[in-house]
Order: sequence, then C-alpha cells, then structure tokens
Amino acid sequence: MNPPIPSDAARSALGKQVVYRDTYTPELLFPIARQGKRGEIGLCGDALPFIGEDLWNAYELSWLDPRGKPVVALARFRVPASSPNLIESKSLKLYLNAFSQERLPGVDAVRAVIENDLSATAGEAVGVEILPLSERPERCFADPEGFCLDGLDINVDTYRLCPDALRTGDERVTETLYSHLLKSNCPVTGQPDWGMLAVRYTGAAIDRAGLLRYIVSFRRHDEFHEQCVERVFCDILERCRPADLAVWARYTRRGGLDINPFRATPPGGVKESNSGWSGCDNEIRQ
Repeated sequence: MNPPIPSDAARSALGKQVVYRDTYTPELLFPIARQGKRGEIGLCGDALPFIGEDLWNAYELSWLDPRGKPVVALARFRVPASSPNLIESKSLKLYLNAFSQERLPGVDAVRAVIENDLSATAGEAVGVEILPLSERPERCFADPEGFCLDGLDINVDTYRLCPDALRTGDERVTETLYSHLLKSNCPVTGQPDWGMLAVRYTGAAIDRAGLLRYIVSFRRHDEFHEQCVERVFCDILERCRPADLAVWARYTRRGGLDINPFRATPPGGVKESNSGWSGCDNEIRQ
C-alpha cells in the first residue's frame, strides 16, 4: 500500500538532519503539488500551455544481488509535466540510498519497484531506466546547437525576476539561444541551484540582451527547478508570442541527482535523440 501523500514542502526532509536508511523505505518519497506555484503564473487545472517532462539523472544507485554482491548503476527518471506532483529531490536521494543493503533479484526488479513508487508519488506513470555501470553506459553532456548568450557585452543591475526585460524585434526566426548563467535558490534551504537554460523558438526575434538579463534576474529567486522552467516558458510565451517554443534546463548535480525540466508548446512531442539542440535528452518533434 502506498503511503499518504503530503503536500507541504516545509514538512519534507529539506534543511533537516536525517538518519540515512540502507534498506528499502518507500515512505521517504515526498511529493509537492505543482498547482500551488502554477497558480502564481496563471495556470489553472489541467489546461496547460505546454507539454514536457522532468528528466532526472541519478548517479548514486546501488543494491545487493541475491548472493549479497553489490551492484552499482546509473538511473534516469522521466516525470511527465502533466503529473499533479513533482518529487522533492532530497526525498528521492534518501529513497535511492535506502536500496544499498536491499537484496533484489536483478535490474528488472529494481526498475519495477522504483517505477511503481515514483509513479505513485508523482500521481502519473514515471518512466524509469536503470543502467548498470558494468555495462559501461555512455553519458552525454553537450551544449545545445545554437547561440550562447554569455558573451554579450551588457550591463546587469537587476537580480530579482524581471520579465519586462523580454522583448522582440520585427525579424522572424527559428533559433536556439542558451546561457550557463542561470542561478536560482531552493525555496526551503536557500541553497543555490546552478544551471544551463536553453530556449528554442520560432517567431519574432527575441532580443538577446533582454533574454540574458531576464535569465540573470533569477539569481535571487526562490523556486524549485521545475517551477523556474515553467515560469520562463510562460513569461516568454506571454511577452514574446512565439509560434513554437521549447524551454529546457540542465541543472548541475547535487546529492547525486540532477534535474532537467523540459517544456514545449503542443502539438509537438518529446523523443529520445543522440544529437540535436539538447545534446542527448530531448527535442521537439518536427
């Protein structure tokens, strides 16, 4: 039976000393309802202006085989943006660490257990991929194919959210713009979250200096990764009116996990790719 689902981030393990478990403990997982923050940016109910997913990479997963020998693996989780809950990151770290002394018959069994638990927490089916290190899985962290904004020669004096910096010109383009200067803060602990943000769109050309100033304006903003990306998507959609839009962030790893939210305008889709604008994870189906 799945544990009851709390919704208040203040009741999570964030910012608190905890005892690490080393046997399977699904009740460690902590969901946070998406709708609270979505309401702040004018999103209500199930009518979302985007499709997408939160792509998690886990680098610290280990369990015991039936004979007690450790297995180490990487994992990838895909949480649909349409799910009612996001999964709080520290709770996921604690949950994964709790497999370390658990005996399980094989990779398929581990995948099935994690898939069931994460899906119950998110409120929708979560995709799970387990990649044992013995199989030497390849990882890809390439920059997107596009223009990096970070070399622009601009002055910046605003470090609080400033969507007014977003503006467009008359030229119509299809392009990808990205920056490594994204920084926001955990809303519970205040710890900094660092990331790369990419924007791909078709429409009136977005002013590049304005977009960079907007990205930097998150520097003192408190919000979870998934919420930041949805805010960026909605601000650009409202102020720049692109015909098609995709926003993707790759946050740096913390606690053995990185979170990479992806949002795009429908009726596109998300698919696996070994090349293209996002390096190796997601792209808009043309």
